[in-house]
Amino acid sequence: MKSEVRVTQRWPLFSGIAAVVLAAVLGAVIAYRANNMPFGFDTEWMNEILEDRNTVWEVPAQLMNTLGGGLFGVIILPVAIVVVLLIMRGKWAALYFAAASILSAGLVQLLKNAFARPRPEDMLVTADIGSFPSGHVANAATMAVVLGFILHRTWVWIAGLVYAILMMVSRTYLGVHWVSDTVGGLVLGAGVAVILWAPLAHRLYVERYKPIVAQA
Repeated sequence: MKSEVRVTQRWPLFSGIAAVVLAAVLGAVIAYRANNMPFGFDTEWMNEILEDRNTVWEVPAQLMNTLGGGLFGVIILPVAIVVVLLIMRGKWAALYFAAASILSAGLVQLLKNAFARPRPEDMLVTADIGSFPSGHVANAATMAVVLGFILHRTWVWIAGLVYAILMMVSRTYLGVHWVSDTVGGLVLGAGVAVILWAPLAHRLYVERYKPIVAQA
Protein backbone atom coordinates (compact mmCIF):
# COMPACT_ATOMS: atom_id res chain seq x y z
CA MET A 1 0.00 0.00 0.00
CA LYS A 2 1.29 3.42 -0.96
CA SER A 3 1.70 5.60 2.10
CA GLU A 4 0.14 9.06 1.89
CA VAL A 5 2.47 11.99 2.12
CA ARG A 6 1.32 15.46 3.08
CA VAL A 7 3.14 18.08 1.05
CA THR A 8 4.03 21.28 2.83
CA GLN A 9 2.12 24.22 1.40
CA ARG A 10 4.51 26.93 2.47
CA TRP A 11 7.42 26.71 0.04
CA PRO A 12 5.34 26.27 -3.14
CA LEU A 13 2.89 28.96 -2.07
CA PHE A 14 5.61 31.47 -1.20
CA SER A 15 7.72 30.65 -4.26
CA GLY A 16 4.71 30.84 -6.56
CA ILE A 17 3.66 34.19 -5.17
CA ALA A 18 7.24 35.42 -5.47
CA ALA A 19 7.28 34.39 -9.15
CA VAL A 20 4.03 36.25 -9.91
CA VAL A 21 5.27 39.33 -8.05
CA LEU A 22 8.57 39.13 -9.93
CA ALA A 23 6.69 39.13 -13.24
CA ALA A 24 4.69 42.17 -12.15
CA VAL A 25 7.84 43.96 -11.00
CA LEU A 26 9.53 43.23 -14.32
CA GLY A 27 6.55 44.75 -16.09
CA ALA A 28 6.70 47.83 -13.87
CA VAL A 29 10.43 48.24 -14.49
CA ILE A 30 9.87 48.01 -18.23
CA ALA A 31 7.00 50.49 -18.10
CA TYR A 32 8.75 53.15 -16.05
CA ARG A 33 12.49 52.82 -16.77
CA ALA A 34 12.32 54.30 -20.28
CA ASN A 35 8.65 54.75 -21.10
CA ASN A 36 8.10 51.10 -22.08
CA MET A 37 11.04 51.00 -24.47
CA PRO A 38 12.71 47.60 -25.02
CA PHE A 39 15.92 46.58 -23.31
CA GLY A 40 19.14 46.37 -25.29
CA PHE A 41 18.96 42.58 -25.46
CA ASP A 42 15.36 42.88 -26.70
CA THR A 43 16.36 44.93 -29.73
CA GLU A 44 19.49 42.88 -30.40
CA TRP A 45 17.52 39.62 -30.46
CA MET A 46 14.79 41.15 -32.62
CA ASN A 47 17.38 42.41 -35.11
CA GLU A 48 18.84 38.89 -35.33
CA ILE A 49 15.36 37.48 -35.90
CA LEU A 50 14.61 39.95 -38.68
CA GLU A 51 17.86 39.08 -40.44
CA ASP A 52 17.28 35.32 -40.24
CA ARG A 53 13.57 35.11 -41.08
CA ASN A 54 12.78 32.32 -43.53
CA THR A 55 9.53 30.73 -44.73
CA VAL A 56 10.81 27.37 -43.50
CA TRP A 57 10.74 28.61 -39.90
CA GLU A 58 7.52 30.56 -40.30
CA VAL A 59 5.41 27.39 -40.60
CA PRO A 60 6.32 25.94 -37.16
CA ALA A 61 6.09 29.44 -35.65
CA GLN A 62 2.56 29.79 -37.03
CA LEU A 63 1.72 26.36 -35.62
CA MET A 64 2.88 27.43 -32.17
CA ASN A 65 0.82 30.59 -32.55
CA THR A 66 -2.30 28.46 -33.11
CA LEU A 67 -1.49 26.05 -30.28
CA GLY A 68 -1.03 28.82 -27.74
CA GLY A 69 -3.76 31.29 -28.61
CA GLY A 70 -6.95 32.03 -30.46
CA LEU A 71 -10.02 29.81 -30.30
CA PHE A 72 -7.98 26.61 -30.38
CA GLY A 73 -5.32 27.54 -27.83
CA VAL A 74 -7.56 29.39 -25.39
CA ILE A 75 -10.72 27.26 -25.46
CA ILE A 76 -10.58 24.03 -27.49
CA LEU A 77 -7.22 22.66 -26.28
CA PRO A 78 -7.68 23.53 -22.57
CA VAL A 79 -11.22 22.12 -22.53
CA ALA A 80 -10.00 18.94 -24.23
CA ILE A 81 -7.23 18.55 -21.64
CA VAL A 82 -9.70 19.13 -18.78
CA VAL A 83 -12.00 16.42 -20.17
CA VAL A 84 -9.12 13.94 -20.58
CA LEU A 85 -7.87 14.65 -17.06
CA LEU A 86 -11.37 14.24 -15.65
CA ILE A 87 -11.67 10.84 -17.29
CA MET A 88 -8.11 9.57 -16.78
CA ARG A 89 -7.15 11.18 -13.46
CA GLY A 90 -10.14 12.61 -11.64
CA LYS A 91 -11.95 15.78 -10.63
CA TRP A 92 -9.07 17.39 -8.70
CA ALA A 93 -6.64 17.10 -11.60
CA ALA A 94 -9.23 18.56 -13.99
CA LEU A 95 -10.10 21.33 -11.54
CA TYR A 96 -6.43 22.17 -11.00
CA PHE A 97 -5.75 22.51 -14.72
CA ALA A 98 -8.89 24.55 -15.36
CA ALA A 99 -8.32 26.92 -12.43
CA ALA A 100 -4.65 27.46 -13.28
CA SER A 101 -5.45 28.16 -16.95
CA ILE A 102 -8.16 30.68 -16.07
CA LEU A 103 -6.12 32.45 -13.39
CA SER A 104 -3.04 32.63 -15.61
CA ALA A 105 -5.04 34.12 -18.51
CA GLY A 106 -6.73 36.59 -16.17
CA LEU A 107 -3.45 37.84 -14.70
CA VAL A 108 -1.95 38.17 -18.18
CA GLN A 109 -4.80 40.44 -19.26
CA LEU A 110 -4.54 42.42 -16.03
CA LEU A 111 -0.83 43.11 -16.56
CA LYS A 112 -1.29 43.81 -20.27
CA ASN A 113 -3.84 46.51 -19.49
CA ALA A 114 -1.84 47.86 -16.56
CA PHE A 115 1.42 48.35 -18.48
CA ALA A 116 0.16 48.68 -22.10
CA ARG A 117 3.59 47.96 -23.54
CA PRO A 118 3.81 48.59 -27.31
CA ARG A 119 4.52 45.54 -29.43
CA PRO A 120 7.40 45.31 -31.92
CA GLU A 121 6.65 46.83 -35.32
CA ASP A 122 7.51 43.93 -37.65
CA MET A 123 4.76 41.48 -36.71
CA LEU A 124 3.87 38.53 -38.92
CA VAL A 125 0.52 37.85 -37.22
CA THR A 126 -2.27 39.96 -35.77
CA ALA A 127 -2.07 40.50 -32.02
CA ASP A 128 -4.09 42.30 -29.37
CA ILE A 129 -3.01 45.34 -27.38
CA GLY A 130 -0.27 44.93 -24.80
CA SER A 131 3.03 43.20 -25.34
CA PHE A 132 3.89 42.40 -21.72
CA PRO A 133 3.59 39.65 -20.67
CA SER A 134 3.25 37.06 -23.42
CA GLY A 135 -0.05 35.25 -22.99
CA HIS A 136 1.04 32.40 -25.25
CA VAL A 137 4.13 31.76 -23.13
CA ALA A 138 2.24 32.13 -19.85
CA ASN A 139 -0.29 29.60 -21.11
CA ALA A 140 2.49 27.21 -22.18
CA ALA A 141 4.30 27.53 -18.84
CA THR A 142 1.11 27.00 -16.85
CA MET A 143 0.24 23.93 -18.90
CA ALA A 144 3.76 22.51 -18.59
CA VAL A 145 3.97 22.90 -14.81
CA VAL A 146 0.42 21.73 -14.12
CA LEU A 147 0.79 18.59 -16.23
CA GLY A 148 4.20 18.01 -14.69
CA PHE A 149 2.69 17.99 -11.21
CA ILE A 150 -0.30 15.88 -12.23
CA LEU A 151 1.43 13.23 -14.34
CA HIS A 152 4.61 13.19 -12.25
CA ARG A 153 6.88 11.92 -15.03
CA THR A 154 10.34 13.19 -15.96
CA TRP A 155 9.56 13.11 -19.68
CA VAL A 156 6.50 15.29 -19.07
CA TRP A 157 8.64 17.95 -17.37
CA ILE A 158 11.19 17.80 -20.19
CA ALA A 159 8.50 17.99 -22.88
CA GLY A 160 6.85 20.88 -21.05
CA LEU A 161 10.12 22.79 -20.81
CA VAL A 162 10.84 22.27 -24.50
CA TYR A 163 7.31 23.36 -25.40
CA ALA A 164 7.60 26.54 -23.32
CA ILE A 165 10.99 27.44 -24.82
CA LEU A 166 9.73 26.83 -28.36
CA MET A 167 6.77 29.07 -27.61
CA MET A 168 9.12 31.81 -26.38
CA VAL A 169 11.22 31.60 -29.53
CA SER A 170 8.19 31.49 -31.82
CA ARG A 171 6.66 34.61 -30.25
CA THR A 172 9.80 36.61 -30.88
CA TYR A 173 10.24 35.10 -34.34
CA LEU A 174 6.75 36.24 -35.32
CA GLY A 175 7.65 39.69 -34.01
CA VAL A 176 4.73 39.96 -31.60
CA HIS A 177 6.82 40.02 -28.41
CA TRP A 178 10.14 41.19 -27.08
CA VAL A 179 12.28 38.62 -25.26
CA SER A 180 11.50 40.28 -21.91
CA ASP A 181 7.77 39.79 -22.62
CA THR A 182 8.30 36.06 -23.00
CA VAL A 183 10.37 35.88 -19.81
CA GLY A 184 7.59 37.64 -17.94
CA GLY A 185 5.03 35.22 -19.33
CA LEU A 186 7.15 32.20 -18.42
CA VAL A 187 7.62 33.31 -14.80
CA LEU A 188 3.98 34.34 -14.41
CA GLY A 189 2.54 31.14 -15.86
CA ALA A 190 4.80 28.87 -13.82
CA GLY A 191 4.13 30.89 -10.67
CA VAL A 192 0.36 30.55 -11.01
CA ALA A 193 0.64 26.79 -11.49
CA VAL A 194 2.77 26.45 -8.34
CA ILE A 195 0.49 28.69 -6.26
CA LEU A 196 -2.59 26.59 -7.04
CA TRP A 197 -0.70 23.34 -6.62
CA ALA A 198 0.04 24.15 -2.97
CA PRO A 199 -3.51 23.75 -1.58
CA LEU A 200 -4.34 20.87 -3.94
CA ALA A 201 -1.14 18.83 -3.64
CA HIS A 202 -2.46 16.33 -1.10
CA ARG A 203 -5.77 15.84 -2.92
CA LEU A 204 -3.92 15.28 -6.20
CA TYR A 205 -1.64 12.77 -4.49
CA VAL A 206 -4.55 10.80 -3.03
CA GLU A 207 -6.43 10.92 -6.32
CA ARG A 208 -3.40 9.67 -8.20
CA TYR A 209 -2.82 6.66 -5.92
CA LYS A 210 -6.47 5.89 -5.14
CA PRO A 211 -6.49 2.71 -7.31
CA ILE A 212 -3.37 1.43 -5.57
CA VAL A 213 -4.80 2.15 -2.12
CA ALA A 214 -8.11 0.50 -3.02
CA GLN A 215 -6.38 -2.69 -4.13
CA ALA A 216 -4.16 -2.92 -1.05
